[in-house]
Amino acid sequence: MTTDRLTKALSAQEVEDLRTQFPILGRIGRDGKPIIYLDSSATSQKPVRVIEAEAEFYRFHNAAVNRGTHMLGDESTGAFEAARETVANFVGADAREIVWTKNATEAINLVAYAMSNAAAGMGGTQAQRFRVGPGDKIVATRAEHHANLLPWQELAARTGAEFAFLDLLPDGRIDLETLNVIDERTKLVAFTHASNVTGAVSPVEQIVAAARHVGALVLLDTCQSSAHMPINVRELGVDFAVFSSHKMLGPTGVGALWGRYELLEAMPPVLVGGSVIANVTMEKSIYLPPPNRFEAGSQPVAQAVGWAAALDFLSEVGMDRIAAHEEQITAALLDVVKNADGVQLLGPADTKNRLAVVAFAVEGVHPHDVGQYLDSESVAVRVGHHCAIPLHKFFGVRSSNRASAALTTTLDEVHRFGEALSRVRGFFGGV
Repeated sequence: MTTDRLTKALSAQEVEDLRTQFPILGRIGRDGKPIIYLDSSATSQKPVRVIEAEAEFYRFHNAAVNRGTHMLGDESTGAFEAARETVANFVGADAREIVWTKNATEAINLVAYAMSNAAAGMGGTQAQRFRVGPGDKIVATRAEHHANLLPWQELAARTGAEFAFLDLLPDGRIDLETLNVIDERTKLVAFTHASNVTGAVSPVEQIVAAARHVGALVLLDTCQSSAHMPINVRELGVDFAVFSSHKMLGPTGVGALWGRYELLEAMPPVLVGGSVIANVTMEKSIYLPPPNRFEAGSQPVAQAVGWAAALDFLSEVGMDRIAAHEEQITAALLDVVKNADGVQLLGPADTKNRLAVVAFAVEGVHPHDVGQYLDSESVAVRVGHHCAIPLHKFFGVRSSNRASAALTTTLDEVHRFGEALSRVRGFFGGV
């Protein structure tokens, strides 16, 4: 992502110091050299403080939250709600607007199924804004991860609404000439903040403006952006945003939905059971206000505590400085891929409004073979379609490899990746 804050980029020594806090980065790979981890878009590695925060919770504070009056219950509930506050502060939200989920996929589905329930008549008159049916439209983009595509396809199928999408420019960026897809029939627009394949940052302001013009709701998938650039949900102007802990240096098994409180308040519940009710009779139930209304059953308490530790870590480093450092890494990764013989870059060729997510296809070599060869040289990259088959088809390929960086990635690692990539075609009998 282009920034004018390059002077604030992390120094090489600062990056090395940060790396010492990630135990897994000291692992030795198959060729006897340290592993180069270029798969942060799939899942991020964890600093010691995150690992210790989760373990400490289990060692000293573990208990069910929002239940009981004993000391451990008070401590666990306090830690759980403190974590909610930390997530809220990190994204510029109010704690009441943060709903715990097990991941971002669940968060997206929560909104989709709430709309489906509203369409079925749940939620009364206050849920009117969420009702969709024949004649209505739901809009996404061709650049979406399947997690932000399938729920909307299914919602359209259940309700009779039309599913439509914004299309792309040849380099994979969203084509603003297709904004006219968003019209007066549109009830919701869902799109990624940054592509998990191309790294392209979406034109949020323009898409939100188009949605606002017709009164549509907006949901933003921040999974690829939230660990790599500053995020403020109110400044972004969206109605909902989803987050994934494990992509933000935090544990697996926990994510979050942010929604404007007045919208969460109007949404009917989706998953129901314990912890979501104010009162229950054999005839009907009265649900709690948000966020509790959407948090049925046992919650990922230790994971939330670990996620809070991860966000504290990111905040201490500074998201502006991380973005500036990763812009340098982005430029280096692009140079490697663009200068490699027989390698096709999927996505924008420059760093403007782009993250350090670089997908590529090697001529004549299957992505899985590419990945295995790179692994033999201790370089870890993603292989496959990255849960984005329509986007790969747009580029004329079924699958690809993807190198993605983090705040701990070094220029030396990118250089080693480039050297390994240059040997792939020769190894498999290419030129």
